[in-house]
Amino acid sequence: MAPTAAELRDHLVRGRIAGDVATPRDDNLRNARRMSQGLPKYDFGLVPRRPWSYEEVVGVMAERCGVVADLAYEDGPDTIDPDLTVAQLERWRDRLAKAVAGRERVLLATGHPTGVLVIHLQVAAALRAAGAQVLVPEQDWREHVPGSPRPRTIRALNGVHVLATGGELLHTHMPEPMQALLHALGDEPPDLVVADHGWAGAAAEAGIDTLALADCNDPALFVAEAEGKPVVTVPLDDNVRPQLYDPVSAFLTSWT
Repeated sequence: MAPTAAELRDHLVRGRIAGDVATPRDDNLRNARRMSQGLPKYDFGLVPRRPWSYEEVVGVMAERCGVVADLAYEDGPDTIDPDLTVAQLERWRDRLAKAVAGRERVLLATGHPTGVLVIHLQVAAALRAAGAQVLVPEQDWREHVPGSPRPRTIRALNGVHVLATGGELLHTHMPEPMQALLHALGDEPPDLVVADHGWAGAAAEAGIDTLALADCNDPALFVAEAEGKPVVTVPLDDNVRPQLYDPVSAFLTSWT
């Protein structure tokens, strides 16, 4: 059964999906600085509407994710506000319900196949069962990596797209795979994208309604939402033990 919002909040804190999380403070600050500098791995394919200073990026992360706002605090643990996590998950649930009611065309993808992949898989199954269209476009995108005998390709696992090479699923921040999927769909873009990392960034940058997951060391999607781009970003640790996300999925897929 789906947890209530209060029960989910308690679970998030116990499982360190939110609250006191494992992502270290110095990593959060380093990535905020890199994002403010426009480094490719940290922009997730998003083009800010104006320059953002390091201090402003940390301010957004404090407001929308719940990290410590004090810039003088540079080392040690950091936090994600579980109330912000639950509030954004509620917005996700409402948007997913709309997709079901309208039998919308939904595209799902993840750059974190060791963690939140399970959320995407469970959401994809629930959407399909409820009558929404889970898209798997035909595409032949590949990227050859120097020194590797096998190119990176896009694989779809029960409707959830991931980056892969041979038999391995890969962590990625790249926006190019999502850009390739959107190109393959041509003049029939999805009504909704459910994703993270560069998969989500590329979709939001293309103006598509996007539901995103992001850790406290991934500021680009939070800044994009602050700028008014069409993305709802859930703050959470994106790489705890996969089974800990089951209550999150149950909450998201309780359509009524």
